[in-house]
Amino acid sequence: MKKSKRNIVIGQRVMVEKVAQARRLRKQMTEAEKRLWERLRGNRVDGVHFRRQQIIDGFIVDFYCHAAGLVIEIDGQIHAHQVGYDAQRDEVLKAHGLQIIRISNEKIYADIEGVVQMIRAHVKGMICPPNP
Repeated sequence: MKKSKRNIVIGQRVMVEKVAQARRLRKQMTEAEKRLWERLRGNRVDGVHFRRQQIIDGFIVDFYCHAAGLVIEIDGQIHAHQVGYDAQRDEVLKAHGLQIIRISNEKIYADIEGVVQMIRAHVKGMICPPNP
């Protein structure tokens, strides 16, 4: 049975070390993360709020939109070396009913507008799913 995405962040128990790590990651974002964050921050995508370096069930995700139940992961070179870890993490996040989008650094550098449009489409589809 899938867990509801409702209140996934509120009320979760988080280790102090994990909070410190998330804060560190916010201060040391990669260039690709910075570029995307400039487009997501301040509810710039259709008025929907995104959080960066959000802790969910012990994992830190790059970007999270609660309203859409959407996790965005920016995949740099490190992800080629942690395929197993990423798969395990994706399973945990999906068990919460979250959708995960993986975007490469190269895609952000080459086509940030296309990336934002793709995210916009996902958000719109999750918040206002089409009628059957």
